Order: sequence, then C-alpha cells, then structure tokens
Amino acid sequence: MENRQMLVQMLPGQVSNVLGRLNLSYEKLQEIRMRADKPLAVRWDGREFFVKAGGEATIYEEQGYPVSKEEICQTMEQISGYSLYAHEEEMKQGFLTIQGGHRVGIAGKVLMEHGRIKNIRHITFLHIRLCHEKKGCGEKILPLLTEGENLCNTLLISPPGAGKTTMLRDLIRLISDGTQEIPGKNVGVVDERSELAGCYYGVPQNDLGVRTDVLDGCPKAEGMMMLIRSMAPEVVAADEIGTAEDVRAIETAACCGCRILATVHGHSPDDIRKNPVLNELLEKKIFDRYVILKKDDRAGQIQAVYDRDWSQSL
Repeated sequence: MENRQMLVQMLPGQVSNVLGRLNLSYEKLQEIRMRADKPLAVRWDGREFFVKAGGEATIYEEQGYPVSKEEICQTMEQISGYSLYAHEEEMKQGFLTIQGGHRVGIAGKVLMEHGRIKNIRHITFLHIRLCHEKKGCGEKILPLLTEGENLCNTLLISPPGAGKTTMLRDLIRLISDGTQEIPGKNVGVVDERSELAGCYYGVPQNDLGVRTDVLDGCPKAEGMMMLIRSMAPEVVAADEIGTAEDVRAIETAACCGCRILATVHGHSPDDIRKNPVLNELLEKKIFDRYVILKKDDRAGQIQAVYDRDWSQSL
C-alpha cells in the first residue's frame, strides 16, 4: 500500500478526508501538526501551510480546518491499534512509531512518579514526522569513507534539518548490502528514537540492508554493548551521540574491532570542540573521517569531508 494512502487510513474521519484531498505532493510533505481547537497544519518542502476543509493549502490560519480534541483522541486510538497501554513505555519518551516508519510526537499532561515520567495523558498535541527514504544519497560519499574493503570510523556532523539521519540510514543500507567499494558487512544499529529503522512491532519499515540487526528504543550506550556481546557486528551505527556514556561505549566498540558510524548535532568542527564530552573523541582520534553536512533545501548535502587530523579536506 502506498505510504500516503496508509497514513490517511490511520487517521480518523474528517481529518483523513481533509488530508486525503490535500493538494500538495506527498513526496515533499514533511510534517503534519494537530493541535486541539487549532487549525490543521503541514510542513511541505520546508514551508508551513494550514489546510482547509477541502484539502487546499493556505497561509491563513483562520481558514484552516480546526482539529477537535476528540479527533486527536481518535487518532491516538487508531495509531496505537486501540491499545495505548501496550505503547506506554514508548509514550514515556514522547512519541510513537507507526506503520511506514512515521514518528508521532505527543504532548499533553505529563504524569510523574518518584521523580520520573510515568506516562502522558490528556494528549492534545500531535506532531507527525513523515519518513521519506532517499536511497542513493550516500553513494557519492561512501568511497571517501573507506580504506580498502573496510569502513573508516566516521562521524557525520550536521545542523538540525540538514538530513543527517537520512544520510546515516542510506549509508547503513549500502554498507550492509555491499557496494563496489566494500563487501557487505554485518551492521548493528542502536535506534534509540526509532527514526533509523522505523520499527513497527519489531519489524523495520525502512530498508537498512540485508545484514543489519536493530535494537529499537534502546539507549545508545547500553545498546552498543549489547550488540557487541550478542550480534558480533562489524559496524556499529548510532544517531545523535552526545553523552559521556556514548563516548565510553564508542571507545569500547572501537577497541573490540568494530567500525563506528555515528552522527552528532553541529554546524562546524568548532561546535564539537566546544563540547567537552565530544572533544574527547577528537583528541583521542577515534574517528578517521568527519563529514560536515550543510543546511540545504535538499537533505544530505555535503559541505566537507576531513581526515582524522582535520588537516585535509577529502
């Protein structure tokens, strides 16, 4: 089933009808926002629009179709398979992953227990981030990230919205399936926020290759160690590293002979150096390649590729 049709069918009555008539191409549709008693909004090709009852996009919020609290409740029921309880652990993190690999961010009344988030109730805000695979976006860059038949330890540095997750996902697929540059390798993916594989009931909705194993919803540091102990990966991949625990796990994985493929938020090398946790990785020269992505209308555009000493742009 086409992703657009699948998504529309997972939304309730009138919201489904409105989005089903949306006069914007699905391929460039990035987000859908539903807020109680507020107009239905979408982000398309980097621009925000409100959606009229007839499906027409408009910049005037007063013309947008008003989403009711009941429609948000119905949406939550449908996307959870009428079993919100079964998704309680995932909801604690503020999102659900639905069929097709789409991610639904949720906000509302947070319930606390012993100083920790127990659950989210009275959900009145939904943010649906649509998953669009861009197969092939990593093909040009991969030859610069290999030496012989081996992947170099690689860190992708990217500002928000520049396509680092999209690029990482495609590199995982290429490395797993194999290319002219390197034979296929066993890849272990720690998908803490369910954005890389987009697992739905444990099954990846995105193509990460034939030799890829996924730990879904698992903290990165713990997941990397679990994969090394249980799945014998040749490559370990993780999105958005940043904690001291992540750094320790990466060091351990590298010492175990695994190649590392990871991403981090940043606009430049200076952003990484200013972070005392991440700067430790730079000083120890754990990574052999640093790829800087630039903010562009097209996701995954390369600004520069550096070697481990930052002395040469490849």
